[in-house]
Amino acid sequence: MSDRALEQDESLLIRAARDFSRAELLERDRKWDRLDGSVTEILPKLAEMGMFNLMTPEDIGGLGCSYRTYSAILQEIAYASPSTAVTISVHNMVGLVVDRFADPSLRRTWLEHWGDSKNFGAFAISEANAGSDPGASLTKANRDGDNFVLSGEKMWITNGLTARWFVTLARTSPGEGKAGLSLLMVDGDSKGIDRTPIHGKMGIRGSETAVIAFDDVVVPASHLLGDEGAGLSASLTALDGGRIGIAAQAAGIARSCLDEMISYAHEREQFGTKIAGFPAIQKMIADSHVELAAATELIDYAAWSKDSGRGDWAASSKAKLYATEAANRIAYRAVQLHGGMGYVNECRVEQLFRDARITTIYEGTSEIQRVVIARELLKSS
Repeated sequence: MSDRALEQDESLLIRAARDFSRAELLERDRKWDRLDGSVTEILPKLAEMGMFNLMTPEDIGGLGCSYRTYSAILQEIAYASPSTAVTISVHNMVGLVVDRFADPSLRRTWLEHWGDSKNFGAFAISEANAGSDPGASLTKANRDGDNFVLSGEKMWITNGLTARWFVTLARTSPGEGKAGLSLLMVDGDSKGIDRTPIHGKMGIRGSETAVIAFDDVVVPASHLLGDEGAGLSASLTALDGGRIGIAAQAAGIARSCLDEMISYAHEREQFGTKIAGFPAIQKMIADSHVELAAATELIDYAAWSKDSGRGDWAASSKAKLYATEAANRIAYRAVQLHGGMGYVNECRVEQLFRDARITTIYEGTSEIQRVVIARELLKSS
């Protein structure tokens, strides 16, 4: 995104994110990858910078960023730390769900403190047998007077080990299929919640991933987000915005790969000359540059579409599909250009190659994005 298209305060915010990520996140991200550490060690710093309040409305103390500014910030963060970018993205996505669907009496109470790292949020939808098909969720929330009693297990939950709040998809009306699913705001301090870390991930190791078990957790009925039985629709609405965040994460990874490629091409010599002069190397760099440019344009359009209220569902899917797959191609070229050095962890492109891989999977696989895009095209023809 060109800074010329932004207001001055938006441009300053993006530059602050850029400076912070280069100075504070790059080496930390490398350490988290090596030691299977966690970005949560810097949550207070991220909160201080306003990273948890990016999309919270200004009238509740947030920054009220547009999607265009938000996606640009995430690209800058992901350039240095893809793990931090997805951590920020998920928390802000949960905040948007609260903003849109929470009972008015609780919306302000929750969002007034959303920028505090102690109110970290997670999105608990996926289950062992309900990934691309969230409608197959088996987690149950049975009504008991003024409460729901929640039981079930969620998997692959980003921010799951530290989160205070879980936006959770659960079945409140058994036997009614997708119409029986509702969204609940679950307090992570409640009794009956067990968190198990998932280790051994290929990439984004600094991002928390957990299995969350709910064992007869009492949730006030007032914590229902949206109408009872409309949870799947609300979840898909949230994921549509979340896809812009993951597309931005992928673009940040891709830009970092491209810069590494250019830098190494100027340093590495073979056959008595810099490899930057080799046509094969130039083609890798040129193709990567063009794909990244196309990805950022798709992301910017999707963000603009959300900001303008156009309701173009396919825009977010197109951005995510292209940006994430392009990031994987660019990361592949980055490793190839570095040769043997690109295959060892000492070289950053080895990590970026692994980090890029997840972007085509979470927040909806590439295959699901193609289904969404095709449906919209067939609907309009």
